[in-house]
Amino acid sequence: MTSATSDRAGSSAEPPVLRAARRTGLIDQVIDQLRDQITGGTWAIGARIPTEAELAALTGTSRNTVREAVQSLVHAGLLERRQGSGTYVLAASELAGAVSRRVAGAHEHHILEVRRTLEVGAARLAATRRTPDDVARLRGLLAERTAASHRGDFERAVELDVDLHRAIGHAAHNPVLTDLYENFLDALSESVRLNFAMVGHIDDDEHAALVDAIEAGDGDSAATEAACYLDLLLDEVPDPA
Repeated sequence: MTSATSDRAGSSAEPPVLRAARRTGLIDQVIDQLRDQITGGTWAIGARIPTEAELAALTGTSRNTVREAVQSLVHAGLLERRQGSGTYVLAASELAGAVSRRVAGAHEHHILEVRRTLEVGAARLAATRRTPDDVARLRGLLAERTAASHRGDFERAVELDVDLHRAIGHAAHNPVLTDLYENFLDALSESVRLNFAMVGHIDDDEHAALVDAIEAGDGDSAATEAACYLDLLLDEVPDPA
């Protein structure tokens, strides 16, 4: 008897007991169809989806099959069941759902640290990869943000600030970074709103140097400018650690 055989014979460990997987190909097909409706925008975030009976009729399957498919998407963070009301779209992708759950209730200092990590890297890449169309988009958003600030439209200025950061992320032309940034937008929007409320005003020139550096193709300066205003905010928000 070899050593390996002896080891197996002398082991008292029992083999794991596994149950056959419950999910069938039919359930997977329904999951894929429902996911397509969500990611394709047919069912927008916040919208109530059809009832189980309606979905069963639409997909030609049983209510049990639909129930399991819906529950799978609830676990994935795409859907949310509301007692007595129905099932609603919570996120447009599994990544968005995961990010939303993770940042819910997170401390603002931690959110700012994540923003700094994403935005500094995005700014550096955008400076080296931006196209003329990217620059035109950034210039337009910066001008609109300034105009909204001058007329005292706080909410519009917040929206445009978020759009400006989003456009910088797209100008980096890295699809993985773009996905991460897109799925961080809700947290980013709330962070920007809180930051504006905290400082009590909107600095019209805050991002002008950043856009200038991106247009000039200066990655180091773009990264420095992106870090600068976020470091100031981080100094204002206590570290919970």
